[in-house]
Amino acid sequence: MNFQGKTAIVTGGSRGIGRAVCLELAKHGANVVLCFAGNEAAAQKTAADCEALGARALAVRCNVADAAEVQALVAAAVESFGGLHILINNAGITRDGLLLRMSESDFDAVLDTNLKGAFLCMKAAAKPMIRQRYGRIVSLSSVVGLRGNAGQVNYAASKAGIIGLTKSMAKELSGRGITANAVAPGFIETDMTASMTESARAVTLSTIPAGRLGSPEDVAKAVVFLASDDAAYITGEVLSVDGGMAM
Repeated sequence: MNFQGKTAIVTGGSRGIGRAVCLELAKHGANVVLCFAGNEAAAQKTAADCEALGARALAVRCNVADAAEVQALVAAAVESFGGLHILINNAGITRDGLLLRMSESDFDAVLDTNLKGAFLCMKAAAKPMIRQRYGRIVSLSSVVGLRGNAGQVNYAASKAGIIGLTKSMAKELSGRGITANAVAPGFIETDMTASMTESARAVTLSTIPAGRLGSPEDVAKAVVFLASDDAAYITGEVLSVDGGMAM
């Protein structure tokens, strides 16, 4: 895969899966614009690590649930690197709780970041992609979006919504040379899973045929494949990267 001359935006790119995607894109020559919400030090570290791989990188603070900030993010990518070719919708949060105890604010916060954020980024990125008649959009869903999970109705709804959003966008934009796909990770070793108790981890592992949690790099390689020209005839698909969990 060769991404020389191509520019990618990765939302939530400072750590975890997003960071791994940034580094994988940089390794193959892409210019990387990583969006972060809070941890500027981690974002700048990821940008520096991308540049150490020979790429050009830019870290931009952005709340993906704010349309004006998303427009500014896309404008920064185009102005800095001359175009936008790849969008990776990775930014996401959790506010877990059982349905009867979940507040409206916790439900809204997760949908705003995870689903509305992806919508706003897709809408803004589609404009330069349509003009150049080329684009790759890959959005992070989840095994939870495919199967549901007790205590995560908000997160599951947002990640299931990503799938519908992706398939609809694929139908709208495929004729313009733009593909839209989703990746549905299983349980991955990230900050989100680090807080799991040992008993919860054991239960989770018992449901994974591969017998281990995935790594951010496992997901990043799948994401970058779908963002490449090797996947030019794949659109509207959901690729599970979950060790067989969703079978």
